Amino acid sequence: MNAQLSKAEIDEARSNFNFFDRDGNGQIDLPEFIELLTVISPKTKASHVEEGFRLIDSNDDGFIDFDEFLDWWQDCWWEY
Repeated sequence: MNAQLSKAEIDEARSNFNFFDRDGNGQIDLPEFIELLTVISPKTKASHVEEGFRLIDSNDDGFIDFDEFLDWWQDCWWEY
């Protein structure tokens, strides 16, 4: 689905991803995701955060990589 985004939109998503990837390892872990949602959607319930993290982590490795993040950012981040 990423093909629908312009280079500028992908660059913006990359910037957001990198901002919340606090340790710079190229992945967002659950604590980083909690921080991300605290910023963009402060009223999100903790149970929703954990469920959302598991759904976004499509390869189930315990991290959100940039491709997973980009799919989520493009499709439904505002649902949180």
